[in-house]
Amino acid sequence: MLHQPFFSARRKALLERLDDNSAAIIFAASEKTRSSDTEYHFRQDSYFYYLTGFNEPESVLLLLKHQGVTQSILFNRDKDRLQEIWHGRRMGQEQALKAFEIDQAISITELEQQLPLLVNGSETLYTCQGESANDHTMIKVLMNTLRQGMRNNQRAPSVQIDLRLILDDMRLFKQNAEVEVMRQAAKISCDAHTRAMKFCQAGQFEYQLEAEIMHEFARNGARFAAYNSIVGGGDNACILHYTENEALLNDGDLVLIDAGCELHGYAADITRTFPVNGTFSPEQKAIYNVVLKAQLAAINLIKPSGTIKEANDKVVTIITQGLLDLGVISGDFEQLMADQVYKQFYMHGLSHWIGMDVHDVGDYVSSERTRILEPGMTLTIEPGIYISEDSDVEAKWRGIGVRIEDDLLVTVDGNEVLTKDVVKTVDEIEALMAQQR
Repeated sequence: MLHQPFFSARRKALLERLDDNSAAIIFAASEKTRSSDTEYHFRQDSYFYYLTGFNEPESVLLLLKHQGVTQSILFNRDKDRLQEIWHGRRMGQEQALKAFEIDQAISITELEQQLPLLVNGSETLYTCQGESANDHTMIKVLMNTLRQGMRNNQRAPSVQIDLRLILDDMRLFKQNAEVEVMRQAAKISCDAHTRAMKFCQAGQFEYQLEAEIMHEFARNGARFAAYNSIVGGGDNACILHYTENEALLNDGDLVLIDAGCELHGYAADITRTFPVNGTFSPEQKAIYNVVLKAQLAAINLIKPSGTIKEANDKVVTIITQGLLDLGVISGDFEQLMADQVYKQFYMHGLSHWIGMDVHDVGDYVSSERTRILEPGMTLTIEPGIYISEDSDVEAKWRGIGVRIEDDLLVTVDGNEVLTKDVVKTVDEIEALMAQQR
């Protein structure tokens, strides 16, 4: 878990990058209604949590920088005994001052009155533009209030800048304390995948494997998944974002599980594919080994001065040649590459940043992801081959969907595979599953 000095240092680092005579406003997430008078479990806005470590709704962080002097001000909910009896404890202003190393804590009920007074005279206003319609409305009200108050010596900022342009770059590079949390999240997620492999048998339902995964998350302190888990048996594995997880697992099929926990605000993201009955068929093994070969080759290219594009180009070459060698596709290799025939079977990207969000923020530079990799970046590597039941190939290949995904940290001299603790070779998977049979 990250401690308050860490969040204070982040705010200081952000303030150093802001223009002088500026204000930055960051809103907490809102509670979301699930049905009638019940809410989904609250999940804090990543930008707000990144700068505060504060996990309550109805909160706003205001950062001020005037003539080199900085202030951090938190607007949050009041202590309220009745609300706390019904809905849980609140921090309040007095405790927030002590806990969060801020300069001032003000009741959220005073936001509309105090915000214009505090922002007045700032030349630049930073906000996370477009994050929420309600937040956008509040900023519009603030600007209108200041513009209409010119006769009372009120002046609105003349420049508005999207704060995410700065925060996204900060979040892209993980510090040691963040990496340690991500290692823990990865370990818990690895154990969950291992548990699912050991538990799996024909005749179970996809949701039963999901339940095993969620139980392993929760019993190790990660109460929630970082995203909706994918448990796809047979042809369901060829649906990239399949989340129904309600089908029967059949003897002879593969099952693809894409699942990772969230721990202290940080995500893991792992995919493993394995046989429901514990033994790969010759065709399943052949396709699986093409994907594994591609993934291992890509991992070797993740290092400083490398790019995701370079790794993906290698993957595309291996997958195309592999499908050609197996007879899944036919033709001239160079022409197949030029025609991008692989896209029929590998239709998604190889990688994405990972951190506080499972698809984390940060500029890739281009649609081909040509940004030069640097130490401290964290990303996934996830090639796949998906041959659905309606594919125009020999029947023996149909219904095979394979993806293998790991999380990596770019290091000074290469990379660290954070999710290395769950098996992924054919022999390792079959040996693990055989222990339970």
